[in-house]
Amino acid sequence: MARWGMVFSLARCIGCNACVVACKTENELPDSIFFTRTFVEEVGTFPEVSRAYVPTLCNHCEDAPCEKACPSGATYTREDGIVMVDQDRCIGCSACAVACPYDARSMIEQPKENRGLFGGAKAPAADPETPDRWRAGTVVKCDFCSRRVDQGLSPACVAVCPTEARIFGDLDDAESAPSRLIRTRNGAQPLPEKNTRPKVFYIDY
Repeated sequence: MARWGMVFSLARCIGCNACVVACKTENELPDSIFFTRTFVEEVGTFPEVSRAYVPTLCNHCEDAPCEKACPSGATYTREDGIVMVDQDRCIGCSACAVACPYDARSMIEQPKENRGLFGGAKAPAADPETPDRWRAGTVVKCDFCSRRVDQGLSPACVAVCPTEARIFGDLDDAESAPSRLIRTRNGAQPLPEKNTRPKVFYIDY
């Protein structure tokens, strides 16, 4: 069984946002929801100034605080390490989103006319603006395009990256591309002080 993870090469990312568009399309996400984002940082001082691009998504933590916080068991980790959300069990409490230190979860909002006193659904109802794949009133997140991965394909964001800044593979395979990069280029996990042991790593070059 593989243990899937991803490496981001900060030097290769050009901020084109092809990954963002591919993710939105693949997952049929509402306009306000993004599973992956690319942040922009200004580096240096005038006149020697450049831009750095920092891609982000769910880090699929080994010790996932979102999973611990979920009261209904909707958040769980597959055997291959992908952290998932079972929408049929999600009660929309957002405890997982609060627990996530990476701000990697979003709520599929209920239509205003169908919201209860505390934001939950008063009664089951379809939101005409929400694709059938998603249920209003539940939390959603990146799942490494698990449907594609199960078919032997790479996540959509990886498949479209023109500079190969996103590298996906089996972290338990010492010779996989991510494992080699982490080992030889000092791959760093985001917010290591949180002790969540992310399966996403960053390299500078």
